Amino acid sequence: MGRKEERPGQALEVKVPNLFRCPISLDVMRSPVSLCTGVTYDRASIQRWLESGNTTCPATMLPLPSTDLIPNLTVQRLIHIWSASAAASASSPSAVLTRRVASDHLREINSSAADHDTVPALRKLADFFSSVEVDEIDKNDLVNAGGCPTVLAPLLLRKDSKLEVSAAVARVLALILTSDVITEGNKKIVVSTLVSDLHRSISALVRLLRDEARIESRIDAAWVLDAIVAAAASDAEAKMLIAENEEMIGELVRLIEPADEKGTAMDCRAVEAGLGCLDGISSAKRARPRMVRLGIVEVLTRVLGADPAVSTPVAAGKALRIMEAVAGCAEGRAAICEEGAAAVSAVVRRMVKTGREGAEAAVAVLWSVCHAFRDRRAAEALAAAEGGATKLLLVMQSGCSPAARQMAADLLKISRVNSKSCLAGYDTKTTHITPF
Repeated sequence: MGRKEERPGQALEVKVPNLFRCPISLDVMRSPVSLCTGVTYDRASIQRWLESGNTTCPATMLPLPSTDLIPNLTVQRLIHIWSASAAASASSPSAVLTRRVASDHLREINSSAADHDTVPALRKLADFFSSVEVDEIDKNDLVNAGGCPTVLAPLLLRKDSKLEVSAAVARVLALILTSDVITEGNKKIVVSTLVSDLHRSISALVRLLRDEARIESRIDAAWVLDAIVAAAASDAEAKMLIAENEEMIGELVRLIEPADEKGTAMDCRAVEAGLGCLDGISSAKRARPRMVRLGIVEVLTRVLGADPAVSTPVAAGKALRIMEAVAGCAEGRAAICEEGAAAVSAVVRRMVKTGREGAEAAVAVLWSVCHAFRDRRAAEALAAAEGGATKLLLVMQSGCSPAARQMAADLLKISRVNSKSCLAGYDTKTTHITPF
């Protein structure tokens, strides 16, 4: 093979080590993560693979007992070193933010007297945390030793802060709290700073959630709230304050609400961020009736009924867990039954390919309204749902918990299998089922 001729002004092509290429996309990995099989992939590529319902490692085709993604910091560091070396050898100028420059931005933010002086520095700080070329050690040092939280938190909590400043602060905080390279310890430093003044933190973030003009800011606010809710789970007083904040719950419900009946116009990122936060809030029993009054059941029904390409398996799994939580209160069961066939068919439709937790949550929802609550409308909807019995059988064979298996068996007794079904006459005591 002849050597590729170099065009004028074009640098020689750089050879990429195979170790740095994602086995799926074959591109240099931006955020390398490893599966339990030991194979490393780019996060975006492997997440798309898993969210499509696949349960095997794409490189080895081995089944995955766990789909946890572990950041491969060693490979990421090697990629950074190689990238810097390749850029230098090719004489490619790059304006990579360093920790010293980022620290200067922090000092500028801290000393700015006017809001209009603060926003540009905050945006540069966001660029620092979002850049894949910045070393993760520099990012972590700026959060910890650099005192980033102590500078940002007062800006967010200031009552006279302009909305643009609050949005810029929330962007930086969201980048830190959702980053794979920021350590859990440093994330806790950020969250503890916000939780120390919980009431004002929630008020500032709810203010951003109300801003219709900035969907990005609303999503950032939801991610920051998600981290706060998770941190407050072990604090009874903080958990109660969150559970009783009706305005916050209402804004989160509104964030995930599809703009049209089919859900095609909804923002996937907004849905995932909002559902993540509501999933945490729903663990508080006192919050569930409020969530129901604010229309969570109707909204979840529409999310579950949306096209899977829009309502991803991850989002659907979260929606099913929230539906299970609200089905634990009388108001929630009544709302699900009021939705009738729409709610039940939506739950059945997304019962599989949402992970074990999602499948078991779907079974628990159906069992609550059809078996425990014995609602005739829900039972009839379950019997009429396409593929309902088959999906219940698949859940039973998937290694679910004993409780979920028993609930699925109870539901199969309720479900009226018609004479055309290959499952007619099925005995729920059968130990092995081959539905196909």
